[in-house]
Amino acid sequence: MTSQHTYGHTKSGEPITDETIERFAEEAERGYELGQLKGRRRGPGRPPLGDATKSVESVRLEPDLREEVARRARTEGVTVSELIRRALRQYLESA
Repeated sequence: MTSQHTYGHTKSGEPITDETIERFAEEAERGYELGQLKGRRRGPGRPPLGDATKSVESVRLEPDLREEVARRARTEGVTVSELIRRALRQYLESA
């Protein structure tokens, strides 16, 4: 009997082995119908921000500005990302 490496378990408790990964990869390579994956419960991670697809942008901030943004976000009880989105919306509306 050969020992298989286990990488964890699926939600249903099935051990994730090399064979499991191969099966998942083959399924993904065959492709999915549009909307086939939609509606499946997402795993842990960031919650969606709405229905539309979002993009991630990088912004370089000076350390002092970053500290000020983080402090303000804590005060308002929001994330730094949410504070930046709010500020950007306000700036674009006033332009």
